[in-house]
Amino acid sequence: MRAMKFLVVLIIAIQSLSVNANSAQVITPNDFTGSDIERIQAAINAAKKTTHKIVIPQRNSNGTNVWKIDSAILLPSHITVILDNCIIQLSDSSRDNMFRSDNVGIGITHPVWNYNISIVGVGDVLLRGANNPRSTGDAYRTLTLTPEKGRVSYGSDAGKNGRKQKGDWRNNLIQIAYVDGFILKNVKIENSHAWAISFERTHNAEISDIRFNNPETILINGVQKKVYNKDGINLRHGCKYFRINNITGINGDDLIALSSLDAAPYYHTNGDVNSYQVTSTKWSGPEDDTEQVFITNCQTNYTGVAIRASDSASIHHVYVNGVITKARPDIPAPYGGSPYTLLVGGGGYGQASIPGKINNIFAMNLMGDGKSLILIESPIINCQFMNGIYTGTAQDPVVYKIDKTKIKNVGAVNLVKVSED
Repeated sequence: MRAMKFLVVLIIAIQSLSVNANSAQVITPNDFTGSDIERIQAAINAAKKTTHKIVIPQRNSNGTNVWKIDSAILLPSHITVILDNCIIQLSDSSRDNMFRSDNVGIGITHPVWNYNISIVGVGDVLLRGANNPRSTGDAYRTLTLTPEKGRVSYGSDAGKNGRKQKGDWRNNLIQIAYVDGFILKNVKIENSHAWAISFERTHNAEISDIRFNNPETILINGVQKKVYNKDGINLRHGCKYFRINNITGINGDDLIALSSLDAAPYYHTNGDVNSYQVTSTKWSGPEDDTEQVFITNCQTNYTGVAIRASDSASIHHVYVNGVITKARPDIPAPYGGSPYTLLVGGGGYGQASIPGKINNIFAMNLMGDGKSLILIESPIINCQFMNGIYTGTAQDPVVYKIDKTKIKNVGAVNLVKVSED
């Protein structure tokens, strides 16, 4: 009996030591000193050598419930960042991404691949742009303080000597490139400075349970300011094997945009701060095509899924199941109203897409109230669209802005227009 009691006590003691050891291995920014970004980065650097995981908790040791950062959190290979009911916000002095894979950035002309990066939200997680951002919009937008016509977007840097007067890829809240194995789950994104999440040359990614509050206007000192090109999720050159599920919310542009562009001669090189991409915009062959993308269960106030290719670049084997676009009476419609729930084609990005470069696009269970349910603008082949309810203004659910004789083996089944009273 005494031997049995001794064994039970020994087991409990070992379990207690194990729990304490595991607790000691939880690395958080509160273990370090410095500014918020310095402490977060220090935690990541420590985890690279040990647990490969950090936790950003709700409570900041500086006495607040907000982690306010001045520059990007740089993510190495084999790292998991757990966001535990926390708020992370870009500061008004920041002109950078919130998260970026550490293999790309200004002046990195020969990026190498990173592997296995995860950002996982637990509970209620909010990623928020600055209260008064220095720059917003894409690389072709000129910063302005007041609403103007043309390619402009708000930025407090507007008109300041020595400050860059156009946007760039640093305005994307999350910027990931040359990463094989990426997970992003369960976060809310509010008021990004341009695209909320942008991927370039990324493989094997899982994106799920993302909620956007990302209208094209932000309130600065009581005045509404225009912030343009606020896509939700962008897949640029060479994105392959993506699973995107349960994406909802308010957007100032496409909820999800897939782009494979061969926009010669307007190339940018890797690490060019004047570009809308952190990696080269040159299409270098099939490795830069976008393929094997699976999109399910999405809803937005504006445009849904956009698929764009130009010249020799290709997008193929994209599967879409369940996208709803529905305008909200409490949010002004961007650009005068949604042009589509699903776009296949898209012009204005270099030479027109070569016939057949967009192929094997399969979409079903679409609902929309915009200017079309499905908008086809390129000579696509081997595509099928099935089951759609359209309540918008066009005569038919599918609108062709291309000669129908230039498309091949494209079917549209059970797409109906109904009145919405």
